[in-house]
Amino acid sequence: MVVQPGFEHVTLLSPPIAPPHRRRYPRSAPFAALGLATIMAAGCQNISVLNSLSQSGPVSTPTAAKTDVDWRHEAEVLGAKYRAQPGDPDVALAYAQALRAGGQRAQAVSVLEQASLRQPHNTVLLGAYGKALADVGNLEQALEVLNRAHSPDQPDWRILSAQGAVLDQLGRHKEAQGYYASALKIRPEDPSVLSNLGLSYALAKDLKQAEATLRHAATLSGADPRVRQNLALVVGLQGRFTEAETIARADLPSEQAAANVAYLREMLAQQDDLKNIGRPNPARRT
Repeated sequence: MVVQPGFEHVTLLSPPIAPPHRRRYPRSAPFAALGLATIMAAGCQNISVLNSLSQSGPVSTPTAAKTDVDWRHEAEVLGAKYRAQPGDPDVALAYAQALRAGGQRAQAVSVLEQASLRQPHNTVLLGAYGKALADVGNLEQALEVLNRAHSPDQPDWRILSAQGAVLDQLGRHKEAQGYYASALKIRPEDPSVLSNLGLSYALAKDLKQAEATLRHAATLSGADPRVRQNLALVVGLQGRFTEAETIARADLPSEQAAANVAYLREMLAQQDDLKNIGRPNPARRT
């Protein structure tokens, strides 16, 4: 699928989360949904959209992933080009993408802000700027910028999906689902939008609908590993850990799939323990 620069395929995913005593895997590992699980179990809606708003396609596969050194080198090269050609939107977009991929998200926001000021009607720049703002947690400003990135008479499904992602972070799940529905009218059966919709249902605690949506998305042409990892998350959140691990192993090394699912199990057990604090213990009744 060919996409315009700055209008990347959007998927609501967080970076992998692992407890300190576990082995840390490369940042490109696609079982990113544990971040969402943590948020759901903690009852918090401040979902990270690092991958959803920063990378081309849902994620690069591990074999194609660049290292931090690669991204830093690319940012240096593109930074020189940007300083020489500050008015070139393509250079600004590429430079911002390299900065964000290398973890320099605030700098990426600054680059895109300046580029958008120079070309306030460039919807590609506005889309990338809005996504970068969401990346650093400036959600209300991100939503305002994304609203300017297209118009009702010329809607863009990628921006609609990004708007839905931001609304989900704000806890406005019904509104978010409306944006995904609008995106799907333009881009029917798009696995990235369906993946976002499935995770939106999960955040709204409708795990059955989330699972059905993600299972359908995973069967579609163009669905990438992150869609399946989201499905693994939702299955695991329902307590079906063996099935979740089987799904995760389709794209991850067995050790990593097992560690992620084990951590999910631990985290949910801890949440149950917290819920039970202060409740009468039936075993102690007289």
